[in-house]
Amino acid sequence: MLYLHGMGHFNPENIISNKFLEDLDIGTSNDWIMERVGIENRRTVLPLDYIKATKNSDPRAAFAARLYKNAQMAARAAKLALQRAALKLEDIGMVVAGSSTPDNVTPAEASAIAAELGIEVPCLDMNSACSSFGMQINFLSRMQPETLPDYILVIDSETLTKCVDYTNRSTAVLFGDGSAAAIVSTKIPSRAVFTDCIFDSRPSAWEKVGIGYNWYFNQDGNAVQGFAIRQTTESLKVLQKKYAAEAGRFIFIGHQANLMMLKNVSERTGIDPGHHWYNVDQFGNTGCCSAPTVLSRHWDELRRGDRIAMVIVGAGLSWTHTMLKVEGDK
Repeated sequence: MLYLHGMGHFNPENIISNKFLEDLDIGTSNDWIMERVGIENRRTVLPLDYIKATKNSDPRAAFAARLYKNAQMAARAAKLALQRAALKLEDIGMVVAGSSTPDNVTPAEASAIAAELGIEVPCLDMNSACSSFGMQINFLSRMQPETLPDYILVIDSETLTKCVDYTNRSTAVLFGDGSAAAIVSTKIPSRAVFTDCIFDSRPSAWEKVGIGYNWYFNQDGNAVQGFAIRQTTESLKVLQKKYAAEAGRFIFIGHQANLMMLKNVSERTGIDPGHHWYNVDQFGNTGCCSAPTVLSRHWDELRRGDRIAMVIVGAGLSWTHTMLKVEGDK
């Protein structure tokens, strides 16, 4: 098990609306987007004028144009998590980070985040694309308490819009940017604890979705969506069978790939619409920070007896599920 002490999030201010995408004249419309993916808005680190003028024709130029680095967004999310956990920066003994879109090939992005925060602690990256948060929680939960510091900062930061071809309507409508932070401990108890942490992958299908040498996102859309629906449904049913009967509220948070996929899973598993938490409609698919960002945005709503099933799928192909049990009050 792994204790959760605080969550934080940050999304940049610039909004890519469906109207903005319509005005790019790439053959899309609000109706087309809403029917297929249910996304109204996305946030981006890129200036809107830059996207409009270039359609991101050279992803390398997006690194220079971006208004936030991954580490800058991560630091803002981390400070919110620290505030909620009533901890100070000096309490953090390790930084673990992940990203599908790192700002540097090397060193670990965790080092850049720690430097942005001004702390000198062990840093490492643990990355499995969109499923990174669940994978990080899984690995840390299996560590012996004596091998880790009291508090660990887990950070997932994504700038996916710098890897989007804005002439391609299939991918232009999907992605947004953001960062999520969690402060966890293997030894210091808190009111919320992760249990049933599972991580797995199907590497034979690794080419189905990803960001290649040209820095553009690509995927076999039908194959990836089919996998996402099937695996999310299967994992969610496992957690329902074990925890639904004991839950005050049984809540589902999935990978924020698109709203239609998430609603399909909810219908298959009988999730009460009010107990399906999501933000993909307003923030788009923000990769590995998407599911933890949803949890962070609902942080103040958690109450004793909640059982929160987090099921995350992603490139690799990889998948993870965890159960967050809320046992105490604020």
